[in-house]
Amino acid sequence: MPATERAVELAILAARAAADLKAEEIIALDVSEQLVLTDAFVIASGTNERQVGAIVDAVEESLHKAGSKAVRREGKSEGRWVLLDFGDIVVHVQHAEDRVYYALEKLWKDCPAIELPADIRSGDGTTADEPGEDGTAL
Repeated sequence: MPATERAVELAILAARAAADLKAEEIIALDVSEQLVLTDAFVIASGTNERQVGAIVDAVEESLHKAGSKAVRREGKSEGRWVLLDFGDIVVHVQHAEDRVYYALEKLWKDCPAIELPADIRSGDGTTADEPGEDGTAL
């Protein structure tokens, strides 16, 4: 069974909040077939500990406004890899160096990606200068 509509909605909100703070390589994965505990992962990178913390704060604030509160948070004090568990989704915000080392995308490579709107994707070759679906610049 694929990720619920609510999980996809929350994943997009989390990804958008991360993108607003210049997070890099934002992806969302549907892990519902592999895990019983959650439907989706959102993974994003920050270039330093301060940015990782700011991204985490922005994601929590955005999802709180949408009626979802983190039931568990791990790693915030270190600022290298923060895990936010919202039940329907789990958000991983990692320092760029840790992202390369742990390579969560490779670990979960069998899980389908959740399509994120073009304006919040990064690290996938898409630029703001490329035309959108309607042919206009993004």
